[in-house]
Amino acid sequence: MQFIRWVRPAAILIAAAVACTGCGRHAAPASDNAASGTATLSSTADLNDKRIAVQLGTVYDIYATKTFPGATVLQFPTFQEVTLAVAVGKADAGLSDMDTLAEVMHANANLVPFGKPIFSSPVAAGFAKKNAANRLAFNAFLKSIRDNGVWRDMVDRWMTRRSQQMPDLPEPAAGSGTLVVGISSGGFPFSAVQNNELAGFDVELARRFGASIGKKVRFADQEFSGLIAALVSGKIDVIIADMFDTEERRKQIDFSDPYFEQDSVAFTIASRTAAAAAPRAPAAPSFLDGARISFRNNILLERRYLLIWDGLKTTAIIAVLATLFGTALGALVCYMRMSPLAVLRVPARIYISILRGIPVLVLLMLIFYVVFASVNVSPVLVAVIAFGMNFAAYVSEMFRSGIEGVDKGQSEAGIAMGFTRTQTFVFIVLPQMARRILPVYKGEFISLVKMTSIVGYIAVQDLTKAGDVIRSRTFDPFFPLIMVAVLYFVIAWVLMQGLGKLERSTDPKYRRRAAVTR
Repeated sequence: MQFIRWVRPAAILIAAAVACTGCGRHAAPASDNAASGTATLSSTADLNDKRIAVQLGTVYDIYATKTFPGATVLQFPTFQEVTLAVAVGKADAGLSDMDTLAEVMHANANLVPFGKPIFSSPVAAGFAKKNAANRLAFNAFLKSIRDNGVWRDMVDRWMTRRSQQMPDLPEPAAGSGTLVVGISSGGFPFSAVQNNELAGFDVELARRFGASIGKKVRFADQEFSGLIAALVSGKIDVIIADMFDTEERRKQIDFSDPYFEQDSVAFTIASRTAAAAAPRAPAAPSFLDGARISFRNNILLERRYLLIWDGLKTTAIIAVLATLFGTALGALVCYMRMSPLAVLRVPARIYISILRGIPVLVLLMLIFYVVFASVNVSPVLVAVIAFGMNFAAYVSEMFRSGIEGVDKGQSEAGIAMGFTRTQTFVFIVLPQMARRILPVYKGEFISLVKMTSIVGYIAVQDLTKAGDVIRSRTFDPFFPLIMVAVLYFVIAWVLMQGLGKLERSTDPKYRRRAAVTR
């Protein structure tokens, strides 16, 4: 019955989301109602007192702040959040390049551009300032594909004809070296995950460049806002991610010759434009039809369930290993914290204070981009270390309070009975400590599992990132989010049941009741 009480609210959420999303081409009735009483948008001049959604780390972030001082600029980590905010009425308008917006409009015809293009910018590959050789090699490669017609064919396929099929590309010889390319899979035509493989204009360009210099390409797919930090710290060799060449970015990195030119536009929902009234939305599908369509689009097509499965495994691995590492480290810190020696006690106090005062995301970024800046280390290992260190700071205090909660007379009695100090701790103090701290430990463990959702910032493909990748392909704003939320809920519920059983097994009263019932 407890499971049913937990699942029923989630099932209601899923039903509401499925009914709303349908086939992914819905028209967000809530935003239409909100917009019906507001002024229409005919040009970007109308945005000065509006809410503008932008993707964090893009040129639109700075542009909106400088150009529209009276507007409220809403920053989102991915372009999918930008389109969602506009679609449901949380933002009045968003800013985007026209080619990416055109792809979104195929899935959601209710989003439309308005006014004239706000500016046009060159798109180029980014290189670290100390890596002029790769930049010059890229420029030579770019000139060669412009001369032999390959570049023109790529533009025709990806931009004009909107192809989503990767061509057969040459592969360098084995053992020829690796080129790590930073990319942010925000959707076609530049980069998207298709059949669990990256595809798009930027992906093809990167692989052709790697083949031209005899290196195998490895992609680091991460949040757009973290690409420059990854390049400067040496985690990646080049950025090929639909990045505009701007003066501000040139202070940090060098750019190649432009390989494309982008028009940027403002967009909103159709009912808010000054054009003719938007066409009537098609009738919403029934609940069962909507559920079937959403499930097929988000789970079955292109075997997207494999993305969810891989993300689920990564989340579980990080959570379990971080918990084990954090528990062991927490025990060591607890020992130091309770030591009579100041040389051990003071560092432990400082460690606990610092780790409990730093946000986990900041700690994760510091370890990845600063501590391991010059070390080629797996991002998953970095996540385990960061979450484990944070977990240890809290666990050490749990252990200390649990130990101090055991009456000292019991330890003295154990020693008087002939036990060593170690035996006294293991057989008398530890069982009582475990029973005291398990409820709090259980909560911290579940919090750690949910905290792993931020590992996408260091290019780890976890469960949350898998949901973002699916949304970048289907542009379904709700179903992937609800799906990921339910999966986290299931993980948390299963773990809580397991830890709850462990908690009951350490409770003498429960064991006595169980023995009586037998």
